[in-house]
Amino acid sequence: MSRIGKQPIPVPQGVKVEVSGRTVKVAGPKGHLTMDVTRPITIRLESDKNRVVLENPDKNPMYNMIWGTMRSLVENMVIGVSQGYVKRLEVVGVGYQARLQGKELSLQLGFSEAVIVSLPDQVTVELPNPTHIVISGPDKQLVGEFAARCRKIRPPEPYKGKGIRYQEEVVRRKAGKAFVSAE
Repeated sequence: MSRIGKQPIPVPQGVKVEVSGRTVKVAGPKGHLTMDVTRPITIRLESDKNRVVLENPDKNPMYNMIWGTMRSLVENMVIGVSQGYVKRLEVVGVGYQARLQGKELSLQLGFSEAVIVSLPDQVTVELPNPTHIVISGPDKQLVGEFAARCRKIRPPEPYKGKGIRYQEEVVRRKAGKAFVSAE
């Protein structure tokens, strides 16, 4: 039995969950999300207790992993539409900066031209200053994927630490070459 899959998902105030067949629709103040549950797992809404329950009717151990994963994905949807998810990036380097141009993020990262990244739907980007990027939205996967895509353009390098990094990320620094006199 999946320990994670057995736990019911509480639905907070202001969040509406709708189950029809294998499709789960979750709506809340931050947005709305839809997902299809994988075949052997069943899902039901207990409206009297205000919670969502996923079950593995076959009791087949092969499906326990899917059961726990589906439960976590539905829980992430509920949390996303009620609280939202946030990733914070730092742009480190002389002359490195970010600009927001409508639905596009322009990154000056030491290349000959600025790198333009288009924003996906349901993701909002804020720039408190040119060296900090705040990515937020209701879909955990989409927020994390967009942050990783931005970071991949210029990951932090180990000698000077220049590049795009997560706010709390620790970059291990290396020592440069040591010169010795020829005497």
